[in-house]
Amino acid sequence: MTSLTAIGSATLGQHGGVAFTTTHWSVVLEAQGESPAAQEALEKLCRTYWRPIFAFLRRQGLTPAEAEDITQGFFAQLLERRSLDAVRKEKGRLRSYLLGALKYFLADEQRRAMAIKRGKGQRLIPLEELRGENRVEVEPADPVTAEMIYERRWALTVLERVLSRLKDEYRAAGNATLFDALKQLLPDEPGSPSQAEIAVRLGMTENAVRQAFYRFRQRYQALLREEIANTVATPGDIEDELRHLITVLEA
Repeated sequence: MTSLTAIGSATLGQHGGVAFTTTHWSVVLEAQGESPAAQEALEKLCRTYWRPIFAFLRRQGLTPAEAEDITQGFFAQLLERRSLDAVRKEKGRLRSYLLGALKYFLADEQRRAMAIKRGKGQRLIPLEELRGENRVEVEPADPVTAEMIYERRWALTVLERVLSRLKDEYRAAGNATLFDALKQLLPDEPGSPSQAEIAVRLGMTENAVRQAFYRFRQRYQALLREEIANTVATPGDIEDELRHLITVLEA
């Protein structure tokens, strides 16, 4: 996936092709009260971007089952309450909002669990009186590392989504074989064939393959911008979010 950053970086500075007013996150933020369109948009975003949430929770030490339960509970609360008023439009990036909301949700869940274990707030054991040698040392979670994992999983999810959409377009046009061949021309793909080899394999001229790959890259760039636009509140955020994605993948 990191090989796709070469294509992604080429989109910086390009400002066309995105019907921004109809993107998912802007629909959610601009909706007043109950809105079926906003609810549908938010549900789609949750289905698309659950993996970074799950990865963050796993790095916090949760088991797969626990992380799945928390992920489900987090999105269920988000869809039920739609507590999005705290998101300022000029800073309203879905990536940042979800991570902040998740941290708050996780802390709340942990407080609730500890209250149950402690007898609903009753002090069962005077912890301050335990002798030092009997204290159990617990390795603290590393929130920085967990956040880095979240960011990388987010970036990979964006690229996976873009490549999946591109594959669907080629397949719908009856060009699935061409897609599989052109994908091998992406930078840093191990053992990738040359354009001449692909031309022979597909019964095309080398120039035709070159033109086909050019169109492949152009369409990929357009879809990448569309996908990023779906997760930010204003058009001006697209460039910054794209730079952030590339930085994360190259780290």
